[in-house]
Amino acid sequence: MQLLKQTYDLNGIDAAAAHLWNAVKQYRLITLTGNLGAGKTTLVSALGRHLQIEDAVSSPTFALVNEYTMYHEGNRYPLYHIDWYRLRNEKDAFAAGMEEYIEDAMQGRSWCIIEWPDKAKDLLQKPWVAVFIGTNEDGTRTLIANLES
Repeated sequence: MQLLKQTYDLNGIDAAAAHLWNAVKQYRLITLTGNLGAGKTTLVSALGRHLQIEDAVSSPTFALVNEYTMYHEGNRYPLYHIDWYRLRNEKDAFAAGMEEYIEDAMQGRSWCIIEWPDKAKDLLQKPWVAVFIGTNEDGTRTLIANLES
């Protein structure tokens, strides 16, 4: 089920992130798919500003996971920004303890945003929100958020 479709440019990314959050905030697991340079981490950074994350949001490609403190409805929660680009498969994801982050989110204790989810898709638990970011010829991005249930 499609939850959101929007086109934005980098000047409007903060508004796009706010619209995305309003559409998906009830789901604790969010995946981001798009080509290299599509703006996945840039979108997470804009979400971080919307969620009052005080630390600079950066790509977790080498660390695999960056943990931030976010605010939602007056409460503090961990937000795990996860990047599976360097993983080969589910076995690598299990070895890195990725299922624990997902389980924590599914139990309502945190949120997980996972870039490159296809590397270990079998670890994902339904329902989750699959966000695709596509690049357009004019430099804008089109974001489509679908509920996977």
